[in-house]
Amino acid sequence: MADSACSSCSQSSSCSDTEKKACEKQQAEEKLANNLAAIKHKILVMSGKGGVGKSSTAANIALALSQTGAKVGLMDIDLHGPSIPTLLGLENQRPPVVDDSMVPVERNGLKVMSIGFLVANPDDALIWRGPVKAGVIQQFIKDVHWGELDYLVVDCPPGTGDEPLSIVQLLGENSGAVLVTTPQKVALVDVRKSVTFCRQVKLPVFGIVENMSGFVCPKCNEVIDIFKKGGGQKMAAEMTVPFLGQVPVDPRMVDAGDDGVPIVESAPDSPTATALKEVAQELMLRCLNPGGGTADLTEQ
Repeated sequence: MADSACSSCSQSSSCSDTEKKACEKQQAEEKLANNLAAIKHKILVMSGKGGVGKSSTAANIALALSQTGAKVGLMDIDLHGPSIPTLLGLENQRPPVVDDSMVPVERNGLKVMSIGFLVANPDDALIWRGPVKAGVIQQFIKDVHWGELDYLVVDCPPGTGDEPLSIVQLLGENSGAVLVTTPQKVALVDVRKSVTFCRQVKLPVFGIVENMSGFVCPKCNEVIDIFKKGGGQKMAAEMTVPFLGQVPVDPRMVDAGDDGVPIVESAPDSPTATALKEVAQELMLRCLNPGGGTADLTEQ
């Protein structure tokens, strides 16, 4: 984009390389600001480790928000595991490009953009070092035109490394984090690090979701506590972070993910879908009052 701007500038031949790079940087920053300007709230769905259901939580939250009539976008920027296209039945989609910006794919009113849309072969491994990843993330966020949105839900890479840091820095203000964990100790140790990460980068924590908390019986729909439960809720209280709710395991979640129809659509009255919709409702309140219960996170 910057090269085309330089080529159309009558003064470009007299610019030094340093001046051209400065101009390119300014243009990139302006484009990023323009593409994000009409987004009211950004919800970053994060986890301390993989395998806790972060992506399925992000997809269902985005759909639940969209079902309220809000204008919602879902951005999947998990570089090494972009699963949103599969979860939403959008595999093999390619976003159109208009005026040098990518336009999200639409699904029942939900705007969706995934790094997976841009990978020619889904079986290819992305073997990139940190600086390359940061550059890809910056270009990906900069080049997507979302239009007006009430909420942008972002499926972030797991962990607390370069990739989440780049995303937080680029998305800027009006952002907050949803931290997904499971009740087990090994997951809770990592989500504590995520809370610390958010505090250090001054990112408000909207709350913690305890996923895979209990099991929904496929016969009677009753939630049975066959696994440990309550670890996420207890940890949230210990770290003075809001708790958004417990989401039970439902065998229908597997079919929903494989079929590309998330559980808030395929089984909207199930305990799991109900829990996820309650999380979405709580997030709407948190977005209106991002400091409610989280002000201390940037002060500790």
